[in-house]
Amino acid sequence: MARNWEEFFVEKILLIAAVSSVVIILAIIGFVVGQGYTAIYTIGLINFVFGLIWNPEYGLYGIFPLIIGTLTVVAVSLLFAVPLSILGAMFLAEVAPRTMRRILRPTIQTLAGVPSVIYGFFGLIVLVPFMRTHFGGSGFSILAASLILTVMVLPTILSISEDALRSIPVEYKEASLGLGATRWQTIKNVIFPAAIPGVITGVILGMGRAIGETMAVLMVAGNVPLIPTSILSPVRTLTANIALEMGEASGLHYNALFATGIVLLVIIVILLIIVNWVNYKQRITIGGGYL
Repeated sequence: MARNWEEFFVEKILLIAAVSSVVIILAIIGFVVGQGYTAIYTIGLINFVFGLIWNPEYGLYGIFPLIIGTLTVVAVSLLFAVPLSILGAMFLAEVAPRTMRRILRPTIQTLAGVPSVIYGFFGLIVLVPFMRTHFGGSGFSILAASLILTVMVLPTILSISEDALRSIPVEYKEASLGLGATRWQTIKNVIFPAAIPGVITGVILGMGRAIGETMAVLMVAGNVPLIPTSILSPVRTLTANIALEMGEASGLHYNALFATGIVLLVIIVILLIIVNWVNYKQRITIGGGYL
């Protein structure tokens, strides 16, 4: 009888925790939407999202350059981080000796715990002057921000990808090696395809970290609200725009920053839907035995 009461109590606590998480998320979204709706209604959705000029002093609130800047920085950082993370995960999961694994894994996990402002300081003091000297311009650019984000999201993608690779049943590996495949052929053609759903999960989390990052990007991206013409152009992201101007904003400007947060939420939701759809299709393929 006591055991039943204990299970009932634990079950209700877990239910309350789950419901509370949903309520908190909905409350945050509701607050942001409530504060930003005024700006969208006043400015107009099309003018706000596709406007090319952000200049609150003149009442111009167009965030299209900020959207392009955000997506570009995230895309370039993932272009660097995803291959490095996957190859690193393959090495740690299947190739690295145990001693090396014990050294590399804590080191990589430590990177995830470094505060973003430290990465920003490193980029500001080391990376930006290096790029200014060797590539020209001010040094504040999409490339600088993307390189910093690459280091920041790499531990997340790598750790989850490694766990996905190590979770594949050992029978898959033994069967492949028994048929005469080399270690690399086994990793490439058997283990990695089976682990793709887990790898995609790591990419999703890394992408969320990259989109939501503020301080490090703010310090090295240049914060120019214009559509970039190359990866060496300075840029301003949606999160950096909110962080830069929220402290002194009022009236319509204040509401426009919350409306920027709404657009950021919509972008994240769209990207997550796309990636989860790809993940779902991959799981169906694996379940159907196409590997």
